[in-house]
Amino acid sequence: MAARHTLSSSLNPPKALNPKKLPPINYSCPSPNSLSSLSCKSVSKSKKYPKFYITAMSNQQQQQPSLDVLSSSGRREEVLGAARSSLSNCLSETNLHLTVPGLKSKTRGKVRDIYDGGDYLVLVTTDRQSAFDRVLASIPFKGQVLNETSLWWFNKTQHITPNAVVSVPDKNVTIAKKCSVFPVEFVVRGYVTGSTDTSLWTVYKKGVRNYCGNILPDGMVKNQRLPANILTPTTKAADHDVPVTPDEIVQCGLMTQADYDEASRKALSLFEYGQRVASEHGLILVDTKYEFGKGSDGTVLLLDEVHTPDSSRYWIGHSYEERFRNGLEPENVDKEFLRLWFVANCNPYEDEVLPDAPEDLVSELAWRYIFLFETITKSKFEIPAMEEPIHNRISRNVSMALSFLQ
Repeated sequence: MAARHTLSSSLNPPKALNPKKLPPINYSCPSPNSLSSLSCKSVSKSKKYPKFYITAMSNQQQQQPSLDVLSSSGRREEVLGAARSSLSNCLSETNLHLTVPGLKSKTRGKVRDIYDGGDYLVLVTTDRQSAFDRVLASIPFKGQVLNETSLWWFNKTQHITPNAVVSVPDKNVTIAKKCSVFPVEFVVRGYVTGSTDTSLWTVYKKGVRNYCGNILPDGMVKNQRLPANILTPTTKAADHDVPVTPDEIVQCGLMTQADYDEASRKALSLFEYGQRVASEHGLILVDTKYEFGKGSDGTVLLLDEVHTPDSSRYWIGHSYEERFRNGLEPENVDKEFLRLWFVANCNPYEDEVLPDAPEDLVSELAWRYIFLFETITKSKFEIPAMEEPIHNRISRNVSMALSFLQ
C-alpha cells in the first residue's frame, strides 16, 4: 500500500545553511575523467512524450501582459484564493522510492527529487523555492507550473536541440533518459541585472569588466541591455556555483572543446529563440540557464528545465523602456521580488535560520508563475484538485508509466 505523504508542520520550516545531502545518482555531475565512460540506454524514437494539461484560453483571456493584469484581475484573485487555500498542502518532499516499485534511490536537489529507475530517471518537480543556494519556502502549484512550462518549451525547441524527455506521466513529473551530465551550467544573459553574488550587476558594480571571458563596456547601469547576449558559464559546485571561463572549462577537463562548442552554440540559439517568443507575447527574457548532457550515442541533449521562472528572469515588455529611463526597477514576473525581500530582511547567505516568507508573498509568487505560464503558452493553467493527496497521485502515475516503459 502506498504510504501517505506526510506534510511538514509548517509551510516554511527552519532552513539549515548546509542541509544533509543524499548520495548522488547518475543525474548528478560526473567527474571529468568519467564523462566518456558513462552511458545510457537508447529509447525508442516511437515513444514520444505527451503534450497534455494544456487548455486553450479564450480571446478575452489572451491579452497583452501589463502591470494592471499582473496586479489586479479576476484571474489573479482566483489564483491567489486557490494558493492561499493550498499553503498547507504544498509538495515539499517526496519519497517515491518507498511507494513505487523499481525505484532504487533518491537524490534531493534544491527543487527536484530525482529517482533512479534503472534505464530511466524520474524527476519530480516539487513546490520548494530556492535562491541563494538554499530552500526559502514552498510555493503552491509551483512544481506543476515549472514542469508544464518546461514541457511546452521542450516541445517548441526540438528544432534547436534534442532533449532527454521520455514521458510526462504526471503534472509534477518528467521521466528522462539517463545521461552523462556536463558539470557546467550555461548561463546566458541579455541584460546587466540581478541581486545574487554571481549576478552580472553585482560583479559589474564592483568593477569587473572581464567576466567569464566576456569584455564588458564601461558606463553601463543596472537593468541596461547588453550590446549582445553573452554566455557566462558556471561550474556545478556542491554548495555554490562558481563562474568559469570557456578556456578553464576545457583546461580543467570539465568538457571537451567540441562538446563545449556545441553546447554553447545551442545555449545561445535557445536563448535567442526564447527572447523572440517572449517578445511576441509581450515579455522580455532577461537571462536564463541551461544544462546539457550526453546520451549513449554521443548526442548532446538539453536537460532539466527550459525558460521557467525558476531558471530565468522575465520582465514586462511594454513598460521596460520608460521605467528604465526613470531609474525604476522593471516589472518582473519571476522570483526576484522574493529574493529582494530576503535580502532586505536577513543575510540569506550567512544566517543559519531564515525568516518565514510572508504568506502574501508566497501566494503572489504562485500567481506570477501561473501568469507567466498562461502568457507564454496562451493556455489556461489547470489548478489541481485536492481530493487525492499529491504524493499518492504521483506514486500511482509513475508506477503506471514505468510499467509501460519496461
